[in-house]
Amino acid sequence: MTTQLAGHLLVDCLLAQGVTHAFGVPGESYLAVLDGLHARRDRIRFITCRQEGGAAFMAEAHGKLTGRPGICMVTRGPGATNASIGVHAAFQDSTPMVLLVGDVAAGARDREAFQEVNYFSFFGPLAKRVERIDDARRIPEYVARAFATALNGRPGPVVLVLPEDMLTQTVDAAPLPRVEPVQTFFGSEPLQRLRELLSKSERPLVIAGGGGWTPQSAQALQRFAENWKLPVGNAFRFQDTFDNHHPLYAGDVGIGLNPKLAARVKASDLVIAIGPRLGEMTTGNYTLLEAPRPRQKLVHIHSSAEELGRVFQADLAILATMNAAARSLEVLTAPTSVPWEAWTASAHQDYLANLEPQKLPGDIDMPAIVGLLQKHLPADAVLTNGAGNFASWVHRFFRHHGLVKGHKTQLAPTVGAMGYGVPAGIAAAITTGRVAFTIAGDGDFLMNGQELATAVQHGAKSIIVLLNNGMYGTIRMHQEREYPQHVSGSQL
Repeated sequence: MTTQLAGHLLVDCLLAQGVTHAFGVPGESYLAVLDGLHARRDRIRFITCRQEGGAAFMAEAHGKLTGRPGICMVTRGPGATNASIGVHAAFQDSTPMVLLVGDVAAGARDREAFQEVNYFSFFGPLAKRVERIDDARRIPEYVARAFATALNGRPGPVVLVLPEDMLTQTVDAAPLPRVEPVQTFFGSEPLQRLRELLSKSERPLVIAGGGGWTPQSAQALQRFAENWKLPVGNAFRFQDTFDNHHPLYAGDVGIGLNPKLAARVKASDLVIAIGPRLGEMTTGNYTLLEAPRPRQKLVHIHSSAEELGRVFQADLAILATMNAAARSLEVLTAPTSVPWEAWTASAHQDYLANLEPQKLPGDIDMPAIVGLLQKHLPADAVLTNGAGNFASWVHRFFRHHGLVKGHKTQLAPTVGAMGYGVPAGIAAAITTGRVAFTIAGDGDFLMNGQELATAVQHGAKSIIVLLNNGMYGTIRMHQEREYPQHVSGSQL
């Protein structure tokens, strides 16, 4: 241990956790941390962003791509509130993330000092944990706990508040070792119950998604599906969880899903949900699966005990991380034949039929554009989007190999936040070196288009297709349905 500024110790603790990039907007409240980043600039890159919302989206994208917490650094008050959109995205998308917030000095606290915010109240509903470090000697403890909290169970965001005067203290503490996520396995009894449910089923369906997947767990999921000849759908905006080219793939269960797939989910007699929360988008506003007790038999496998039974009462609830669950499922011995082979084959045929575009009016042929992307983008390209009807074209027509081939290839916010695609594409280019492609509407693009300056500064090359229809298109669609001929507020 050597005596150093607490801000420098904080950077050393990040390095001990394997952090290679931090995204943020500088602030005078954490100058000591910025000085620590300068001293260690050969080992960790600080990506200077143009707005804290874009920085937080980049950190969230980094967390999705690497499986390790993305790091975002912002200053107090306005900086923290701007960054809250990325914290909310990480929470709903189950993405590991750590937000570091420079704060007012302890002597000014609780006086509504300049830019002061009560972060416990503000971030409490949005994050897994919110903590303030008042004792510089405990920085290693707080950082290690932040990483453990962000990674374990259902992944998510953690907020650490850093008083300005604490960061300038000298301290002789040392970083703690790298935190690895705990794998939650389950025993033979749940597997036996799952086998019994499968033995009584005629129309089973797997829905896979959520956070915590790795290439190894995706490959194990594929082997489980192949052993049992199960049709597999991917949950909303987790379309790279199962290979879209596989003959067992049934399509994505999300917004604008294939009507035949929607009918198939309803007609299923056994839904095996591996990883997703089964939120509003994946369940069609809780109609494909009715809450709290679905008509179908339901097996729900999730990494968070708090999620199991929270919305849906499953016939079999299993607490397990995705790596552990998939590895257990792949060794579940299957019979030589199953009664649902025709059901599985027709599910894939319905998916293929939905790839055939119907005739639509207008000069822009979106299925052809997506087809061109499919032809020319490399298989490991990272596709990103924000929120808007424009994204539905890619979701429907683009086919991911995804994690089973070793790479996460989709960055799409299940939180439905506009402005995500551009910064996510920049983060993907910076942190992976792979081709990054973004599709954006004009409203979506303008929310974080300023981050193109970040891309130029840091050498991030991304491809952006901008669909300029002069409106907030999704809102206009709902508006024209609910209030015909009354266009209000949706023009651009």
